[in-house]
Amino acid sequence: MKFVTFTIAGGGVRAGWLTEQGIVDMNEASQGELPANMLDFLAQQEKYLQLAQKLAQEVQTPSYSMEEVKLLSPVPNPRSVRDFMAFELHILNAAKRLGQQMAPAWYEIPAFYFTNHQVIQGTGAKIARPSSCEWLDYELEIACVIGKEGKNIRAQDAEAYIFGYSILNDWSARDLQMKESKIGLGPAKGKDFATSIGPYVVTQDELEPYRIGDRFDLEMVARVNGKELSRGNFKDIYYTFGQMIERASDGVTLYPGDVIGSGTVGTGCLLELGPDVHRWLEPGDNVQLEITGLGILENTIE
Repeated sequence: MKFVTFTIAGGGVRAGWLTEQGIVDMNEASQGELPANMLDFLAQQEKYLQLAQKLAQEVQTPSYSMEEVKLLSPVPNPRSVRDFMAFELHILNAAKRLGQQMAPAWYEIPAFYFTNHQVIQGTGAKIARPSSCEWLDYELEIACVIGKEGKNIRAQDAEAYIFGYSILNDWSARDLQMKESKIGLGPAKGKDFATSIGPYVVTQDELEPYRIGDRFDLEMVARVNGKELSRGNFKDIYYTFGQMIERASDGVTLYPGDVIGSGTVGTGCLLELGPDVHRWLEPGDNVQLEITGLGILENTIE
């Protein structure tokens, strides 16, 4: 199933799932048995998902057409967002561009940082370039959404804690990031202004046809103003989501509604590609991220 969060004209924020004909409002379709928001749904998804799957077989008429709704991030208010650096090629490319060496510790542990979970955007949203930023970049990533509480989760058990997957754009103010990275605290203001997730969360079963062991064969593409700039594949990831979840949950409880990002796929940002391929993003630019099975996440810079 593909779960969405949306608004309608004159109405509040709602949650439901996508069909070929439109969107089913889960709260309305279930006559109140299912909640009206994704965080409440995720908090008890082991119970609610069964009901949603049953209703999806029974409800033939969508609540709204796509023209009647505005999609938000499928989880517009995640409890936290941890973003990893799990693709080796991205790290190698970025280090080369910056004249740096690959940190040996990267091969020892999957590393992550916490980003601002209060600035989550959905597909179609306009992204404001920070006033102090001139080097704005996109980052092509996959995210998983946690659907089950757990602590000290082993990598081999981690899939039971994943509700589904979505596309993530970890917008980066590179000039701000480079300046503050010299201090040694990692990204902060350079990542503080926006993160896009969407257009929907796809449940794990929908990706089974693409499975290769503990990875998925998913093409990942980024376009700016219709021109393809980045192309990679999720199967090339160095650290799996299982390994990321094991690291994130080491001594710490993960909760339903937490989001974990993969980090950027190789060639998946302008920093890697360099100015000879494309300039930094400017107001008016349209950025599309597309991943097999996960749809298209599209935003415009303002």
